[in-house]
Amino acid sequence: MRDVAVAGVGMTRFGKFLDTTNKELVRRAVEAALADAAVEAHRIEAAYVGNSMAGLLTGQEAIRGQVTLAAMGIDTIPIFNIENACASSSSAFHLGWLAVASGQYDCVLVVGFEKLYHADKRQSFNALSAAMDVESGLAFLAEFSARQGGEPMIQEGSGTTRSVFMDMYSYSARRYMKEYDLTQEHFAKISVKSHAIAARNPRSQYRREVTIEEVLASGDVVFPLTRMMCAPLGDGASAAVLCSREKAARLTSSPVWVAASVVGSGTMAAEGDFVAQTFAPKAYAMAGLGPQDIDVVEVHDTTSPAEIVFLIQLGLCPGEDAAHWIDEGRLELDGSLPTNPSGGLQSKGHPVGATGTAQIFEIVNQLKGRSGPRQVKDPRIGMTQNGGGVLGPGAAVMCLHIFKR
Repeated sequence: MRDVAVAGVGMTRFGKFLDTTNKELVRRAVEAALADAAVEAHRIEAAYVGNSMAGLLTGQEAIRGQVTLAAMGIDTIPIFNIENACASSSSAFHLGWLAVASGQYDCVLVVGFEKLYHADKRQSFNALSAAMDVESGLAFLAEFSARQGGEPMIQEGSGTTRSVFMDMYSYSARRYMKEYDLTQEHFAKISVKSHAIAARNPRSQYRREVTIEEVLASGDVVFPLTRMMCAPLGDGASAAVLCSREKAARLTSSPVWVAASVVGSGTMAAEGDFVAQTFAPKAYAMAGLGPQDIDVVEVHDTTSPAEIVFLIQLGLCPGEDAAHWIDEGRLELDGSLPTNPSGGLQSKGHPVGATGTAQIFEIVNQLKGRSGPRQVKDPRIGMTQNGGGVLGPGAAVMCLHIFKR
């Protein structure tokens, strides 16, 4: 397998853009990535496009990549459409990496895009609910939580006043609260950190600092989650250009290399809610590194508790030390493990098809020292963790990437 470099990245601001089309969002992100890579569009040999909800929310059920890219003059090349729920574009990135690593292509484009906002919010929730088994998923989760004992996982209002995923995240959070002495205040501190960072990110959906008191009083979603602890609906796009070592040598003197790219699927078994934990060792082994080598990380924090849960599952934070790490600020930009230096999904935003490549956008820029007021001090190794959908009690898809400079 050949070495693969990330030659360029691009990203729109995430937010509510009812009057902006998917074509326009894709154009902005792709043009930024091509400019960053100093590559002309006609040099792209193949494109891998991640999107999850356009069929349900816009009616564009098929050929989404061809439609959006042809509108900006990218056509005739192989264009592959990838749907993997919230992990759509990180799955697309994996396929783009594999194509270059195998020698099939020397320069490929990866794109992720999504428009989640709809005039009728129920349409958005219905689309998100499709990222699980629509025939028996809810029944399985109810039966699963009943077997575990305690409060049910799915509570009143799920799927109508909120996404069903919030019930799943709250259920997981309550388990970790019991096991590791975490409190709602700990999760509020994570939210405060994320909003403070996002306030310095010009591409974030939310750009206002908040207090612990504001987070706790922002409206209950499902305990322990409050509104400010949860990722919003959002629209946006992100992109990356991948190339071979030979091609990278002609484009940049400071490439960022893909050290590991791992994609796995969940399981219906009870251990299915530990999907990140299952595949993390494979990612570290591929990179020839350990958790202790990671300098900066972007994790899939659809909620504040998810940030610390995934850090534990990835082996980056000992569970018994989780509360202390939050209290001591070790996840801050100047902490020992800067986490979600973009502001994370809960503050930067979460247009699901764009999320994976947006995480990669952040880590690549961090490793290049281009993150301005959010810059982590001299990172050499970065990691992204992006989950998607629900299968059984946990994620249906898990994408893990490790990058180095």
